[in-house]
Amino acid sequence: MKQLLALSLLAGLASGAMLQGAAAEARYYDHSRNQWVVGSDRATVQTQRMTRQTQVARKVDPRFLRQSVRLSTKEKPGTIIIDTDKKFLYLVEAGGTATRYGVGVGKEGFAWGGTMKVARKAEWPGWTPPAEMVRRERAKGRILPAYMEGGPENPLGARAMYLYRDGRDSMFRIHGTNQPWTIGLNMSSGCIRMMNQDVTDLYDRVTPGTKVIVLAPGAANRDAVYAETGTMRRAGERPNLLAAIFGG
Repeated sequence: MKQLLALSLLAGLASGAMLQGAAAEARYYDHSRNQWVVGSDRATVQTQRMTRQTQVARKVDPRFLRQSVRLSTKEKPGTIIIDTDKKFLYLVEAGGTATRYGVGVGKEGFAWGGTMKVARKAEWPGWTPPAEMVRRERAKGRILPAYMEGGPENPLGARAMYLYRDGRDSMFRIHGTNQPWTIGLNMSSGCIRMMNQDVTDLYDRVTPGTKVIVLAPGAANRDAVYAETGTMRRAGERPNLLAAIFGG
């Protein structure tokens, strides 16, 4: 009997140690710092989640809300034009119009430009950090996961469109984000991020094979690619009939 009690006690102690160790090693993704962090305890993780909820409540700059605009371009309807200086993505439409979305772009040292194609699309995509990113972050003492399932906590957000050049994966994506307050900023490692509601809207309107033109910072050919000639209304707004008749 004494032996059974001793074994039970040891098992309980071992379980407690394992649980304590698991709590000590709890990991969470710190969205404010773009990195995985080991939490010291459950309370730390909960605090970080509450912090993130506060961050999500931040309002996006109204300039970057989805809007219908007039656009002058030689590109065909359905083409995507991304101006990384202005932080806008345009989906070219017929009749000299476009839908303009606010985006977040590459931080210093990660800016780029060129012409790509959307090769494939995914809903609530999983995330596999590129090997170069894993090495870069490890050198800073940050350990990225080998893979992260799709979902609300995933940095790729609700949708992703994978950009290829000459049939090869560029490793750049147009994707959603669970950090909507970063729209209009230089924050990413080169990907184009959008608010989840915007990337979902774009996703539904884009097909594989879509041409994507990315204008790098300071692009000399910007005026040759497009010119925004006026705003119409924000997406979802009803047209102002009186303004259409009497002007304004």
